[in-house]
Amino acid sequence: MSPSPTVTVTTTARLHFGFLDPSGRTARPFGSFGLSLDGPSTRVSLHRAEALAISGPESERAARYLKAIAQSCGVGHAYRLRVHQAIPPHAGLGSGTQLALAVGSAFAAAEGIALSPHEIAQRLGRGARSGIGIATFEAGGAVLDSGPCNGALPELVARVPFPEAWRVLLIFDAHAKGLDGASEVAAFEALPAFPEAEAEHLRARIMAHALPALAQSDFAAFCAEVGHLQARMGAYFASLQGGIFTSPRVADTLAWLHDQGVTGLGQSSWGPTGFAFVPSQEAGEALLAAARGRAKHGALRFTLAQGRNQGASVETQPQRGHVTDMPSR
Repeated sequence: MSPSPTVTVTTTARLHFGFLDPSGRTARPFGSFGLSLDGPSTRVSLHRAEALAISGPESERAARYLKAIAQSCGVGHAYRLRVHQAIPPHAGLGSGTQLALAVGSAFAAAEGIALSPHEIAQRLGRGARSGIGIATFEAGGAVLDSGPCNGALPELVARVPFPEAWRVLLIFDAHAKGLDGASEVAAFEALPAFPEAEAEHLRARIMAHALPALAQSDFAAFCAEVGHLQARMGAYFASLQGGIFTSPRVADTLAWLHDQGVTGLGQSSWGPTGFAFVPSQEAGEALLAAARGRAKHGALRFTLAQGRNQGASVETQPQRGHVTDMPSR
């Protein structure tokens, strides 16, 4: 067996604010708006081995991704794959796509095969509706994608760095989970068509207001646009998730936050994770303490996150111990 470097890939969660056409039936289906966060994180390491060995959280899913990417490239080596940490699954934070891209990128770097995140996602069946996870893996920031077109994965339409001072309060519910897999597919099939005129209206608002507000660090304007998109998504998906939000406990917290004057809030993807924007670290710490103080259910957990304005980290350590940084493409 020829020597193989150890490749370590670290990537982070993303928020999915909503689709422009959530039914996927207009002339420009889906189209997503979202944000890269600085955590939670997924970190994997991989190198060739005498026999297959896979360990850590989400190891079964990681094993499937490794097998699929290796087969797609015609590679038959055995590997040691370790998942050091993983973004919580079924929480609306893009865990599946980030794990797939992390494993695929580690494999490509270890084998010296040039594969872009788009190519890895295509081979591993990720990003069919939303390209937010692919775009944030590549470059971070707040991103808008085109939605899929003629069988191709969504392309990046716009990317704006998230203001360094702003923070995001994350609300987790360990006793709830969002839709995924076959349940998610069935849900989309059951939904009614979304009005094309409204889809274009949402697209125009993001392009004309939300993205410029980010670029100008206009906190109030950005929050108003996210709140508007979230309200429309909540109403559209309510019949499938038991209300505007998946978790009643997260919903209660978000209602309280709204009563406190917070407008930039909502649920990421199918949830149950909720989020709320705050303009500074100081304001974020105060809101975090208040949210924890009123929490009445042990399933709820709160953290304060930042936007992440860079893509995933890919580090390769050759046999002799020299470390080379390889930014994701």
